Amino acid sequence: MNKRRLGRGLEALLGRDEGGYEAGTVDSGEQTFVAVDLIDPNPFQPRRQFDPAEIAALADSLRQHGMIQPVLLRAVGDRYQLIAGERRLRAAVEAQLHEIPVRVMDLDDQRVSELAMVENLQREDLNALEKAAAFRDYLGRYGVTQEELASRLGLDRSTVSNLMRLLDLPDEVQDAVRSKRITQGHARALLGLPDADAQRGACQRVISEGLSVRQTEALVATGEPTPARTRSIRQDPAHPRATPGAGKAPHVLELEQHLHSRFGTPVLIKVRGKERGQIIIDFNNQDEFERVTSLIRG
Repeated sequence: MNKRRLGRGLEALLGRDEGGYEAGTVDSGEQTFVAVDLIDPNPFQPRRQFDPAEIAALADSLRQHGMIQPVLLRAVGDRYQLIAGERRLRAAVEAQLHEIPVRVMDLDDQRVSELAMVENLQREDLNALEKAAAFRDYLGRYGVTQEELASRLGLDRSTVSNLMRLLDLPDEVQDAVRSKRITQGHARALLGLPDADAQRGACQRVISEGLSVRQTEALVATGEPTPARTRSIRQDPAHPRATPGAGKAPHVLELEQHLHSRFGTPVLIKVRGKERGQIIIDFNNQDEFERVTSLIRG
């Protein structure tokens, strides 16, 4: 398999790995504590939505155990500005903590912007359009090329360019990506259509018919999706069925469809008893494999 192209983490960019920033970017390697009401949000944060339930669960954990991993800040006047750790900061506010552990760093706007992107790049819940918008804003603000940005983030240039192309899709298609009605793979396929009207129409068909990414690619190329592939399933004497979906409980079929939408590729759940079974996830090429495994790793 080719190496994963998910970029370097914060450790690399903070000078703790090869290719990152030089040592000396941290004012003090020691952890200290700062009052929560002295911390302002990161103005370069690419994430626009935070799951309230996730923040509430994290707040409950902070109330019980405290904050173990410090957030990263920089001093701005007599206050502090967040660099990394917004979920923890929001949870600390919800948990009504007075102060939290921090590490204070000396970084300029450009490096803070890069760190904000890196912190979020590998999170599944940061959608592709939020990443693309962050890339576009960075390129416009600092006048660098896509190649230079990719190098600074430890990504392939094609990853940056492919994500930014999604911003060319009409608003209705972008909204479908944000709401997870279609995946990034579907959206990339729709870019092959000649105009916005065709892209909107195909997007609606993908959603209404539950088309896979491969079927969407065929729809774009020929005007018709390829038929769903038939599967060779070994007959289980204890659970005979003529077709993959026959005899399955509704919640199993619903879960299959949910996973299909999540991964953008066919998913089969084979129940072999009250507490036994298999979940089979298809992938058809290296890109699909890397996308699915990155979603599983979160």
